[in-house]
Amino acid sequence: MSASTVSVTANASGATRRRIAGDVKQGIDIINDTVVSPHVDNAGDDKAVGNKDLSHSIRGEAVLERSFKDPKKSQLPNSNAPLRTRNRKAVPLPKPPKPRWRTILSILTKNFLLLLVLVGLVQMVRRLVINTGNGIESGSYSEYEGRTAALESSMKTATKMLQVQIEALDKKIDSMVGGLRKDLNRKIEEKGVEIDTRLSKLDERFAALEATLDELKSKDLLTRDDMKRLYDELVKLKGGGDVGQVELSWDEVRALAREVVQKEIEKHAADGLGMVDYALASGGASVVKHSEPFKVGKLGNWFSVPNRQGVHGDAEKMLKPSFGEPGQCFPLKGSNGYVQIRLRTAIVPEAVTLEHVDQSVAYDRSSAPKDCRVLGWLQGPKGLETEVAIDGEKVLLLTEFSYDLEKSNAQTFELLGSARSAVIDTVRFEFSSNHGSATHTCIYRLRVHGHEPSSVPMIGSDS
Repeated sequence: MSASTVSVTANASGATRRRIAGDVKQGIDIINDTVVSPHVDNAGDDKAVGNKDLSHSIRGEAVLERSFKDPKKSQLPNSNAPLRTRNRKAVPLPKPPKPRWRTILSILTKNFLLLLVLVGLVQMVRRLVINTGNGIESGSYSEYEGRTAALESSMKTATKMLQVQIEALDKKIDSMVGGLRKDLNRKIEEKGVEIDTRLSKLDERFAALEATLDELKSKDLLTRDDMKRLYDELVKLKGGGDVGQVELSWDEVRALAREVVQKEIEKHAADGLGMVDYALASGGASVVKHSEPFKVGKLGNWFSVPNRQGVHGDAEKMLKPSFGEPGQCFPLKGSNGYVQIRLRTAIVPEAVTLEHVDQSVAYDRSSAPKDCRVLGWLQGPKGLETEVAIDGEKVLLLTEFSYDLEKSNAQTFELLGSARSAVIDTVRFEFSSNHGSATHTCIYRLRVHGHEPSSVPMIGSDS
């Protein structure tokens, strides 16, 4: 079968389909408002179905029958089949599937053709690029070279202009930095002069402060214990009970301090200590014995006729106020010695005091006594004295002490507890060393403190 034959046959069958479709449409228009029952009565009731006139339906069926009798044998249903609605489309018949080898061959053919098209396009683009490059190399090389030269020239010009601007900016920055440096150096010099002036003033103040501190250190100031003791005394003077529970205002502290200072002044006026001295010469005490005195020169500035008991005439200086005058002392020969004193009356001893010249007015303090032992006993009324052995049982060790040159010039030493209940009328100071002098030991003043007993025990003559 040729292609022309297939085309004619297809056209004839297509015309027949269009004609049959026109007839069907005309018949459907005639019966468009009539409902056809799927089962038609065969008894011959052709005009009335359900009380309705169906004459026009019969005519439509006749038309359809003529169409069905067409030699092409249409696929429409017969008169006994129910009529379909006018808008129902015909269902196409499924096509038979193609063989698998034809599908594979079709795909390979299409891919091969596409590859050939791509190869052709690549060849065309390549030729176009080659032709364009050849044109540039041959015709536009000089033009590009000129443009390159112009670009290099403009870049050189821009570089020179930029260098000129950078140099100008550097000069400007250098000038500004130089001005700022000069101002800063000037301000630093001004501040340096001011700082030097202030430092010199601070040095002067520091030197003055050091001098003041040295002066305060040289004075005998109150220590922390002294301040605490002073505060306790202030509280006691106020009449308070517990020290920790009493609060004092500044006005009260000033008043109490003024009172304490006044009492200290009165105490100083009262022989400096404010305690009764039973070894005072003007009160009736006397030196009854002492070690060898120190003599100066050929005859000795200290030469004088001793009394019958061998006591030097200047020995009473040890029992009188010296008023702090250097040289007003009684010197004993060597670095040791002793002094024995008869008190003005029998007492219960409490303390002894050794006084030397103050370090602020002394020429040399190496002759001051250092280690000392104090003995005491009851010898009896004057005129009835009995000789007592120094190492006897009646002699009591009152105290032992060392005189400290760094402390006050008048130093008081408390007696031992066992000696504070005895009654004595004779005291013996034994000095075993001094503060460095090998020739003599100076005694400025000796004092004995205590209180008179209610009764003095009697000592028999045979004792």
